[in-house]
Amino acid sequence: MHDLAPLCALGDSTPRTDSVAGVALTENPGHAFASVAARLGQETTCADHIAALLGGAAPDVGATVRSDTYMAFWIGPDQWMISAPFDTHEDLAAQLKARFGKSASITDQTDAWVCFDMEGDGVEGVMQLCANIDIEQMQVGAATRSVIHYMGVYVIRTAPDALTILGGRSSAGSLHHALLTAMRAAL
Repeated sequence: MHDLAPLCALGDSTPRTDSVAGVALTENPGHAFASVAARLGQETTCADHIAALLGGAAPDVGATVRSDTYMAFWIGPDQWMISAPFDTHEDLAAQLKARFGKSASITDQTDAWVCFDMEGDGVEGVMQLCANIDIEQMQVGAATRSVIHYMGVYVIRTAPDALTILGGRSSAGSLHHALLTAMRAAL
């Protein structure tokens, strides 16, 4: 019998946190992710399911919507990424498939992404060094796609002094290095 243990994206059994001058960069494995794409002719029905899930309209371009349990952000026309706490939604994609039925194509994305939370006074300066984002204009609840050191990422403004950065899990170490290097240079 195998004795397997889950590992975080950076390869340790516990999430890594690094701090530089009051800004913390924390690996956050606590999210389950699923992509939702409305099927042709089902766009309104799919958006209605998302609205019911979130307790508000489906997120529009560049926006996130949060409920007590779920968070969703727009990733393309009639397409969204939905997250929920991993502890209670490990099977998020299956839960959404049951809810959405044939109105959407839903894919489990949990193991495809690494999530880093960056918090503290100075996150804007860090992002100015590593991503082509007008970070000063990005309001809380905004989400955008960008590139950090040639790696595609999503950046979500979660608070005036906090960001969530999602990148490919396969390049978690490289993304972490790029963010930490920018923190050391900016702060």
